[in-house]
Amino acid sequence: QVQLVESGGGLVQAGGSLRLSCAASGSPVTIGAMGWYRQAPGKQREPVASISLSGSTNYADSVKGRFTISGDIIKRIVNLQMNSLKPEDTAVYYCKLDRYGTRDTYWGQGTQVTVSS
Repeated sequence: QVQLVESGGGLVQAGGSLRLSCAASGSPVTIGAMGWYRQAPGKQREPVASISLSGSTNYADSVKGRFTISGDIIKRIVNLQMNSLKPEDTAVYYCKLDRYGTRDTYWGQGTQVTVSS
């Protein structure tokens, strides 16, 4: 089993910044990608950003230019730097890990991000 632990959420004013971190522990699976999803109240969980084993990154259109994903897949760590935060970024942010070559995915417990206007 793989455990994901997120940290760095909190309350920030609009225009501010937060940095989320996620560390994986447990079984030494080969990772294909790690990333972040978010779920706002009453809405479906949606992808935010991801980084693959090759280092390629993807971002949701709503966060491009404001959020930056980084990390070390080999060390099983991924970060999300969030700048110019908006109230609509308020959500629970979840770390996700995709196991390489399989459909196995693992999720963290989530960390709350609240952006006040």
